[in-house]
Amino acid sequence: MAREISGTGRVTVFPLLHLWPDIYGVAAYATTGRFGVTAAVGYIPIPEVPDMSLLDVGARHSSASADRAAHAEWVLCTAWSARTVAKPGSWDLPSAEWSLEWDARAEPKGNGGNMYGHGELYVGRFALTDEVLMKQARELLPQLARR
Repeated sequence: MAREISGTGRVTVFPLLHLWPDIYGVAAYATTGRFGVTAAVGYIPIPEVPDMSLLDVGARHSSASADRAAHAEWVLCTAWSARTVAKPGSWDLPSAEWSLEWDARAEPKGNGGNMYGHGELYVGRFALTDEVLMKQARELLPQLARR
């Protein structure tokens, strides 16, 4: 049985270089729960791109390689940064229905167990309910990655 969370609200979609030097994907960030305490960060599935484990990507970028909370903090920092300082190719939807088929849950340790207002993080496969928006999100994949 798939584990899923869903919601309606602000969604930030952004390209992500997740496997150096040239494997790109598209990630999405949303929040849910009272005051957005739960962060949902996932990858947008694209047929020609391998699935990505965002906590594994966080582990490759974290100095605390065995600390799951540090991996979660890297994912939260990346998603929050994509929202607050949008780079070219990013997309911000003020209100969209979304769901996340999650494969992992983690809690940050920093700041008393809260990071960027989030006390927990779910990562996995992200979907926008509107198929037109989902198609447009997949098209954010940098053309370099499609060669």
